[in-house]
Amino acid sequence: MTMFEYDSRPVTPQVVLIGTRASPVAYAVRDFLTRNGRPYEWIDVDDVRARSIIAEVGDDRSLLPICVLPDGARLAPASVEQVAFGLGMLAPPLQSAYDLAIVGAGPAGLAAAVYGSSEGLATIAVEAVAPGGQAGTTSMIENYLGFPTGVSGNELATRAVLQARRFGTEILVARHLARASYEGHDLKLELSDSCEFTARAVLLATGVEWRRLNVEGIDDLLGTNIFYGAGPSEAASCGNARVAIVGGGNSAGQAAVRFSKYAARVTLLVRAESLAASMSQYLLDRITHTENIDVRTCTEIVGLEGDGQLRRLVLSRTGTRDLERLDTDALFICIGGTPRSADAVGVGAITDAGGYVVTGYELVEGNVPPKGWTLQRPPLPLETNLPGIFAAGDVRHGSIKRCAAAIGEGAMAVAFVHRRLEELDGG
Repeated sequence: MTMFEYDSRPVTPQVVLIGTRASPVAYAVRDFLTRNGRPYEWIDVDDVRARSIIAEVGDDRSLLPICVLPDGARLAPASVEQVAFGLGMLAPPLQSAYDLAIVGAGPAGLAAAVYGSSEGLATIAVEAVAPGGQAGTTSMIENYLGFPTGVSGNELATRAVLQARRFGTEILVARHLARASYEGHDLKLELSDSCEFTARAVLLATGVEWRRLNVEGIDDLLGTNIFYGAGPSEAASCGNARVAIVGGGNSAGQAAVRFSKYAARVTLLVRAESLAASMSQYLLDRITHTENIDVRTCTEIVGLEGDGQLRRLVLSRTGTRDLERLDTDALFICIGGTPRSADAVGVGAITDAGGYVVTGYELVEGNVPPKGWTLQRPPLPLETNLPGIFAAGDVRHGSIKRCAAAIGEGAMAVAFVHRRLEELDGG
């Protein structure tokens, strides 16, 4: 029996994904499955085990990636949305009205979900990709309170999701907020899959996404062997590979340590003169004592060379005109974040010049509330210029970009949500 004979499939079936490592869509599906805790088996298109299923759907590379679902259904070509639907992950909201709707299920959103639902609020959280946000892709958080030996971002997110659901939070994945409007004092929310519901208060906790690297040709190779971030789905596939990581912060350091366990050589490329100002000491110590990690400071990428996949990086060292070429099998870019504030802008929230959502007293100038503010009181802490819509975590202007800080803000936001609800109830 082959793995594709699903009439006699095993007790615990899993997803089978067939494709090429050079496919951006295949990477997106793998990352989605990994981050959502869905086991899958990856089979390269040239593997003999893939021949029968490829022949069945048609020997056409445009049909890749192919996904075989646990019930035997074939998706060709597969997309994240189709896979999520096929796995039953796109269920509609169970209710038509909630006390609190959370947009984004990273550390801030999950903290708000736990505190909101545990305190009796009917709570729903909506996440575009997978719970955990950027922190969920972190291999090991070693400075988080209460975990003396560290905790992986994935484990922290998984625990938080279980905790939130135990208290009654609904968590919807693979969709985002499409639009929101007031219905009286309540807010009507429509998601990207056309689901609708109302909420008495909304928390924007969409976090940040990776800052883009401005190098010609990079967008053409994204998802082949160039990636933003360093998702857990890719580390094991880099066995004996030459990996390059761009960035000098904790995310880059954690990625370097993780990939060093699989790769033959990891090269960390840093524009600054040293890592001391941007990276925690415990990571510096770990990198210093890992033999297969090279750190190149005062170095930046100025060009790429390849043939449909990246083969070499063209590097420049600060203060010189000399160029150096570095052979590499994969490039991971971890150079800080930009706010995921499209949802906030879409509903009319004020943002600063960098796109971060402005909240609380910073919206008030000379005791004058923001334009369009309709209440007698000023905005509450963490409240946007829209009554009842709050923001927390990395997407918020002035926030401290740390996992623990985001969790703290998510918990704080629930306290202010209670005040808003008391206000609506005439309390």
